[in-house]
Amino acid sequence: MSSTDANSTVPPMSYVYAVTRGGAALDSALSGRAGLRGGSLRTVSAGDLVALVSSVPHDAFDTDGLRAQMEDIKQLEVLARTHHAVVEAAYESATVLPMRLATVYLDDTRVTEMLAEQAVELGDLLARLEGHVELGVKVYADPREAATASAAATAGSEPTPVSPGRAYLQQRRTQQRNHRDAYRAAGTVAAEVPARVDGIVRARLAHRPQQGDLAAGGGENIANDAYLVEASRVTEFRAALAGLFDDVPGVRVEITGPWAPYSFATPLPAEDGERR
Repeated sequence: MSSTDANSTVPPMSYVYAVTRGGAALDSALSGRAGLRGGSLRTVSAGDLVALVSSVPHDAFDTDGLRAQMEDIKQLEVLARTHHAVVEAAYESATVLPMRLATVYLDDTRVTEMLAEQAVELGDLLARLEGHVELGVKVYADPREAATASAAATAGSEPTPVSPGRAYLQQRRTQQRNHRDAYRAAGTVAAEVPARVDGIVRARLAHRPQQGDLAAGGGENIANDAYLVEASRVTEFRAALAGLFDDVPGVRVEITGPWAPYSFATPLPAEDGERR
């Protein structure tokens, strides 16, 4: 028997997207929605807790299969987008605990056991997140934008004649000053954010600044914080940050959300295909 034939006889695994509490609204939100690999979504229950689950191929979601997907940017994007779409659909009608990407169990029985074993912890987390959303605040330093603003401010003034060598040195000093000033200003803005929203937010979590393709727009992301906020206070949160970075050249602030509270739902460890 070939390895492919052997894999085809292995039962599928159970991929868990989120944990919540059941109800008609949740059932309606998930009706007809597909999970990974087009698998139908279903719920696995233990007491009043419900896990949102779909079946996935064993060979693609065991330890080796998941590693291959994580190393393939296109497969990883599909995995992340589908996971997020399921969580967001459930979030529209219920408080959810989003699971970490690639949380996989051997079968539904293992999922039920997990829910039962961690019922108290999961129940407490759901109670804590009830009525709350996640908002993100990212602060960027952009020396190029600061240089553009500086050049615009001095436009029209008559430059003092200097030698080419001195002109080069002056240009380098200006570049260094713009770079230093942009990062210093961005740091000041980032430090001011928590102070402005103090009393509005329930919790704050500092993530690692995003780099490369993950960082949207110009400049370097120097602060990437998540805030847990009551849904009724989202407008108040945004108003508290209004004007924070106006007229600060080289500094950009991005407020994202509201989202399901990914950052504040303690993720459960994935089995990664291990038989437990």
